[in-house]
Amino acid sequence: MKDVTGLISIALAVLAVGAGGIEPNNGYCIGNQCFAVLQHRGNFATALNQCRELNGHLMTVRSSVAHDSLLILLENLAGRYWIGLRLPSACPDPTVELRGFQWVTKDTESDFYNWASTFDASCASPKCVSLSKDNDFKWIQEPCDAQTDGFLCEYNFQNPCSRLRAAGGESVTYIIPYGFRGEDVASPPPGSIATFTPSGNKSICSSEQWHPAPWTCEIEEGGCEHQCAEDPRHGPSCFCPPGKAVNPANNITCGADGDDPCASLRCQFTCSRRDDGSLACICDHGFQLAGDGRSCVDFDECMEERQCPQENHKCVNTVGDFQCVCEDGYAQSGDLCVDVNECVSAPCEHLCDNTPGSYKCACFEGYIAIPETPEKCKLHCGREECVAECDPNDEYQCYCPDGYILDEREDSMVCVDMDECQMIGCDQDCKNTFGSFVCLCFPGYTLEEDTCVKDEEGSGAGTTPRMVSKHTVPPPVPPPVPTTQPSQVSPGALAAIILCVVVVILVLVYLLSRFLRSRGKPETPGEAHDLEEKQPHTDT
Repeated sequence: MKDVTGLISIALAVLAVGAGGIEPNNGYCIGNQCFAVLQHRGNFATALNQCRELNGHLMTVRSSVAHDSLLILLENLAGRYWIGLRLPSACPDPTVELRGFQWVTKDTESDFYNWASTFDASCASPKCVSLSKDNDFKWIQEPCDAQTDGFLCEYNFQNPCSRLRAAGGESVTYIIPYGFRGEDVASPPPGSIATFTPSGNKSICSSEQWHPAPWTCEIEEGGCEHQCAEDPRHGPSCFCPPGKAVNPANNITCGADGDDPCASLRCQFTCSRRDDGSLACICDHGFQLAGDGRSCVDFDECMEERQCPQENHKCVNTVGDFQCVCEDGYAQSGDLCVDVNECVSAPCEHLCDNTPGSYKCACFEGYIAIPETPEKCKLHCGREECVAECDPNDEYQCYCPDGYILDEREDSMVCVDMDECQMIGCDQDCKNTFGSFVCLCFPGYTLEEDTCVKDEEGSGAGTTPRMVSKHTVPPPVPPPVPTTQPSQVSPGALAAIILCVVVVILVLVYLLSRFLRSRGKPETPGEAHDLEEKQPHTDT
């Protein structure tokens, strides 16, 4: 394959011109610079941004050579055009040659000056500069928000190629990667494509050298008229649609051919002539020939170590191609993949430590991570007793880890390990642990889903229990709800409450019995006589 080092970056420059959406009307290249004129109405800021999107900047007219170049560009164009000169301060300085103005490259170096005689030196003067053919291309002060007819862009480069000499009867047209073309190009920049007419030959400029087509298929289809294919052994080659054949005079254009040489091979893509003159099927870039010698299958470019060599990048294979993307935990920033600080989004319940490409969660003292959700934490003791976790604003709002109960002491609230074996029955035996428990089986038995299953050759009962299989079951105690105060009654307090309740009940029973006896007492004889006199008499 021909040495075309640097052509990939040149292709990106060509694509950048198309991405800008504005194409130059014409351009001119000399030395290590190209200048282009773009007819697009807008203010100074718009012109500045458009040139930057095209990988250049607004034109700096620092020399008579640059001035002569803009004369060529604007010779047949009317209207006003921005150049890259503006006033960075509040007031001009008429005592210096650039009068306080500055080039967009942020310097004042210049060997050429072309101010109009009507220069305004007041602090209220316009701060940007335009020129036009009507004013003899003098530098005219212009309000930066004014709308001109276009602007001039400048592109700087290294290692240009020399002009190509055309044979008798031929002409050469140069396609410049900054979006324009022409025949009179003094120094074509890298990435320029020279096309000869009428032969159809093409060459591309790279590092002061011209490389004839077909070159690498990744750039402009290698210069092929129809399509380019990469042959692992012979490099890039051009092919044509059915019914046409590659012109042997230039190896890139297609001509009519009634006898399609690939027809008998029934190639899925196309065929190529070998060194011995025979034909063989080949596949498009990103595909490889299948075992049948005709079909094409996707080639995993990511198998090649040279793909995506940039730091923190990885290769992602696609159909017929591949993409370089950032590794997990990294994000694109220009041409680099930089670490993403995941801790900014607070993924951890307690502590978060950002690491290259990832992060780690940790828990406060007295807590452990939950295995199923390691970003969350739960209370942990690991001993028989621990100090309870209490709300600093409410000393009675306390919490304990799973498997512990709250106990009120004289000066503190303590979490005491709960003996689950007294509440939860195991199939054969149970052993309490801090915060949990384990079920045990006798020798000859194996624990399976909370049940001890007898082994086929087990000896059975009557032996000392020993742990055959460990089985931990969390205690059936739900975590306390924040708005609910957990029970904090000590055994002494509970006994006092019960005693008070019993005394109250006895008093109530005594009062009730006195009341019932007073209601059932018989009247005295005097009371009965008085009652009889009070009754009304009726005549019989």
